[in-house]
Amino acid sequence: QEQLLESGGGSVQAGGSLKLSCATSKYIFLNCDLAWYRQTPGKERVLVSTANRADGTTYADFVEGRFTVSRDRATNTFYLQMNRLEAEDTATYYCATLEKWPCPGHIWGQGTQVTVSS
Repeated sequence: QEQLLESGGGSVQAGGSLKLSCATSKYIFLNCDLAWYRQTPGKERVLVSTANRADGTTYADFVEGRFTVSRDRATNTFYLQMNRLEAEDTATYYCATLEKWPCPGHIWGQGTQVTVSS
């Protein structure tokens, strides 16, 4: 069963930076577009950024210019570099595959907590 494993969350002061990682298998990395979502308690999961297999990227308006998504083919890892963090960025961050052929399905990681103090 394919899995995604996030890491890199933590606590940081406003204005600081964190880099999230999402480790995948080579099969998933080569066949899937990947995305980062975030969720706060009581609210729906929100799309933050995507990176497709051709290295095309998209960003939500609320992170544009502050966050950078990337894919590393050497390690089959998906990253989210988060700069100029704000208290409103506090959330659980999830990486996920996008359900688009030839990806085998919509797979979620377990999530990693990011806490930004003001």
